[in-house]
Amino acid sequence: MDPWIYPRERALGTITLVLGLLAWLLIIVGTFGIALVYVLLAFLVYVFAQSAVIAWIKGTAVRLSPTQFPDLHARFESCCRTLGIDTPPEAYLLNGSGALNAFATRFFGRNFVVLLSDVVDAMDERPDGVNFYIGHELGHIRMKHLTGRLWRLPVLWLPLLGAAYARAQESTCDLHGRACCPDPETAARALVALAAGPRRWAGADLASYAAQTHENRGFWPSFHELIGGYPWLTKRVARLWAPGFEAPRRNPLAYVLAFFVPYGGRAGGGAAGALITVAIIGVLAAIALPAYQDYTKRAAASQAWLMGAPVRDGLAAYYAGREEIPDSLSAASLPEQLPDGTPLELDTDSMTVMAHTARGTLLMVPRAEGDGAQGIRWSCEAGLGMTEAALPRSCRDSD
Repeated sequence: MDPWIYPRERALGTITLVLGLLAWLLIIVGTFGIALVYVLLAFLVYVFAQSAVIAWIKGTAVRLSPTQFPDLHARFESCCRTLGIDTPPEAYLLNGSGALNAFATRFFGRNFVVLLSDVVDAMDERPDGVNFYIGHELGHIRMKHLTGRLWRLPVLWLPLLGAAYARAQESTCDLHGRACCPDPETAARALVALAAGPRRWAGADLASYAAQTHENRGFWPSFHELIGGYPWLTKRVARLWAPGFEAPRRNPLAYVLAFFVPYGGRAGGGAAGALITVAIIGVLAAIALPAYQDYTKRAAASQAWLMGAPVRDGLAAYYAGREEIPDSLSAASLPEQLPDGTPLELDTDSMTVMAHTARGTLLMVPRAEGDGAQGIRWSCEAGLGMTEAALPRSCRDSD
C-alpha cells in the first residue's frame, strides 16, 4: 500500500469515477447527444480561460532553474526524485501579494507548479518548510488529481461524496508534502503558517494547536467540515506532527443535514452547492425537455403514419374505382380513428387525411402520379402543433 495515499482516497476515487462515467452516459443518452455540444462549448471556454492563466504565469512568474533561484530548484528536483516523478513539471515563483500558498495546474498535457513568494519568504527560519508546499502540489500531479476531474465532474457536487473525495485528496497531498520534508515538525509548522501568518508561525505551540482539534467538535464543526473540501487545519497539522493521531468522531446528526447540502467546490460552501444544483437542474432541463418533446413528436408522427397505411390504401382504391373523393371516411367504409384511438379527419377537397395526435396534427397528403390506386403517392406534412423535424423521414422522402 502506498504510504503517501490517504486510505480513503482510492475508494472514493473509484466510486466517483464509476458514478461520473455513468452520469456522463446518462446525460449524453438522455439528451440525445445534444449535451456533447455543450461539452464542446465548455471545453472551448476552458481552453481560453486556462490558456490565459498559463500565459500569465509564464509571462509574469520566474521559472526555477539551475541558474534561477538554484536553491529552490534543487529542492524541487529533490522532491520529484523522492516521489518518483521522472519528468518534473515546470516550476515558477510568483509574487503572492500577501497570500501564503502554492498551486498546481495543467494545460494540454503539461503540468505546472507555482510557489507564491510569500510562503517561500515566510520559511526563512526553516527553509525545509518549502519542501512541504512543493511536495503537496506535486502530490496533485502524481495522483493525477488534475486529469481525473473531468470524468467525475457530473457527481462531484453530490452531498457528502464530493466533499469527502476533495478532503481525501488534500490529506493525500499532505502526506506527499511530509515525504519531501525531512522533519515532521517542520512540515507541521509550514502548514501552521497558513493560520498564524508569515512571522508568528515559527513560535506557535504545535501541541496546543493540535489539541484544538478535540475542542472543535460537535454538530456545527462536524457539519461545516462535511460540506467543505478541506479538513480543518488543526486536524491536518495534528496528522503531520503526530502520525498516530486519531481525529475525534464527527457528530452523527451532522451527516443528516450535510446530506441535503450539495458540494460547492473548495471555494464554496453550502450556498454555492445549492446554486450549483439549481444550475445543473436548469441546464439539464433546458437541454433534455426540448429534446424529449421532439422525440415524443417524432414517435407520435411515425406511429400515426404507420397505422394510417390501411386508411391511405383504402382511400386510394376508392378514388381509383369511382374517380371521386368520398364525403367522409365512413362513406368509404374506413375507420375514423387509428387503432390507438387517434382521431382521423378527411379533407373532402384534397383527400388529405389529418391524424390529430396528442403531439400535433400529421397531414397525410395524396398526389396523383398515374392511373389506378397505385398511381396515388402519399407524403406527410406538419399540421397544427407538429414540426417538420418530427415528420418521419420515409414520408418526407416520398414527397
